[in-house]
Amino acid sequence: MNEFDTGLPSRKAAEELLKEAETHNIGLWSNHSRYVAICAQKIADACGMDSEKAYVLGLLHDIGRKFGTRHLGHVYDGYKYMLKLGYFQVARICLTHSFGIKDMHSYIGNFDISLDEQKELENELLTLEYDDYDKLIQLCDALGTADGVVEIELRMQDVKNRYGYYPHDKWDKNIELKEYFEKIANKNIYSIVFD
Repeated sequence: MNEFDTGLPSRKAAEELLKEAETHNIGLWSNHSRYVAICAQKIADACGMDSEKAYVLGLLHDIGRKFGTRHLGHVYDGYKYMLKLGYFQVARICLTHSFGIKDMHSYIGNFDISLDEQKELENELLTLEYDDYDKLIQLCDALGTADGVVEIELRMQDVKNRYGYYPHDKWDKNIELKEYFEKIANKNIYSIVFD
């Protein structure tokens, strides 16, 4: 079985994909992706999940940013790019990481894709039943910044400061995800990610 059969690149291939993507769009997003990956690996390990898979998914969740500085566009671009490469598990994460709440209108940022592309994402999103990897990357996306891993409330406040708002139900969902993984790990999330 090779990495295309599993829909997931190896760690080395994922790191090469991110490195190559950085040459097209230099920015803080790539360091954010690295911290999300590290955070995902640690939490997955504490929860008995596949920590290598979690690392790869975290590392590539924002790979759509390779194609430029876009908002919802980065979700669409990453999803399509990973599908094209045959990395179906990563494509799924590119889509789900921004939607802890399965509603296109919960997206924070500009809807900078066509209505047809929005409908395509929405239809795909609605067919998915979130698994623990979807939830894990959603959580870690709310913990990781370009400078490191921070407490979830600080990260959400940072997003609120940058965009002018942060939906209350999305805020609550992130806290719920934190509590969900704390229950599985039987540990405080911060004792895991700050270790």
